[in-house]
Amino acid sequence: MADATYRDAHGELAASFENDGLTLVLIIDGTRFEGQDFDGLEPVGKAPARFTLNHNELCGCELRCTLPVGLLDPDGVAQASELGMTLTLGHPAPNGGIDREDLTLTLDVAGTQLASSGVSGWFEDELVSLRDQLPPGWRLRCCFGCAWSDYSPIGHGLFGSLACFRRQKPGYRAAADKPAWFALFEAPTTEWVQETHLCDEFEPRPPNTGYRG
Repeated sequence: MADATYRDAHGELAASFENDGLTLVLIIDGTRFEGQDFDGLEPVGKAPARFTLNHNELCGCELRCTLPVGLLDPDGVAQASELGMTLTLGHPAPNGGIDREDLTLTLDVAGTQLASSGVSGWFEDELVSLRDQLPPGWRLRCCFGCAWSDYSPIGHGLFGSLACFRRQKPGYRAAADKPAWFALFEAPTTEWVQETHLCDEFEPRPPNTGYRG
C-alpha cells in the first residue's frame, strides 16, 4: 500500500492507495473506494457527505499517487521507476458525466523528471507524451510498451482497458484491418491489463505496430 493525496473543496486529506493489477483501492480518511479505473472508484458502503459522487463514482476532487513502472536503459537492462499521477475529476455535469477530467503523469528516468503534456485526459496519450521524451535508448518496460498490447478500435477507458494478445501472437502480427482487430478483441484468450503491468512475455514494442501504432 502506497501513500496518496486527496484534495477537494473542503481541503486536503492523506490517503492510501493499493493496486493488485486489477482492482484499485483508495482509502481516504477511513472511507474505502474501489474500482477498475481511476474515474470509476465507488465507495464501499455509504460515503460521508463531504465526498462528491456521480453515478456513485468519486468526483469533484484531485487525486495524487504513484504507480511502479519499469524501464529499459540503453544497454537493455531493466530499471525500476515510478509513474506519478495527478488526476482532476470534475463535478457532475448536465449530460450525466463530469465537467472535466485532467491528467498529468510524471516519470523519473535516471534522475531526470519528465512530465506529460496534460492535455489529453487519457493514460494512453499521456504515456505517449512521456515515451516521446525518453532519452535516446530508453524504453518503457510495461504492458503499454509491449509488442503484444493494443486498445480497442471502439475506444477505451482512462486506465486499465489495454488488451493483451500474448496468447494470440500470430494473429496479432497478421491483423491489418478493423474486422481482424475486432476478431482479436472478441477472442476468449484476450486478456485485459493495466498500462503499468508487466509479465514475463514482455517484448519491446516496435514503431508502427498494431492498431494503435
